[in-house]
Amino acid sequence: MSNLIRNAIQTPDGTILESLSRHDYKEYTDANGKTYLVDGGLAYVRRSAHGDEVDLCLHDDEPHAVQRHIVKWGSYGINGDQPLKYKSVADMDTAHIEAVLAECFPSPVIKECMQHELVLRGVE
Repeated sequence: MSNLIRNAIQTPDGTILESLSRHDYKEYTDANGKTYLVDGGLAYVRRSAHGDEVDLCLHDDEPHAVQRHIVKWGSYGINGDQPLKYKSVADMDTAHIEAVLAECFPSPVIKECMQHELVLRGVE
């Protein structure tokens, strides 16, 4: 069974709604007047079901070349005093990935993606 690495939809006017963490509820009223929503991060999928949205969810059976741009990690900066910002694993510095793996507890899916990224970068 595959694990979710992206929980997102695209509305008819092209707006992308992505839920990045559990209970990260996103809502948008499209140009067509309908309200669309997505929620659940990587923990669960909850969304509107009008039938005209595009499912952009991805799972960990995607190759690492795709996952590294999709899997994201949220950070408050090196000193923890910055606004929360999400970066894809591909955009993270090697030192940051190593620090997350040593000091944090990422989900198994995120951890595996980060480990594969270090291998890709030639880090032992």
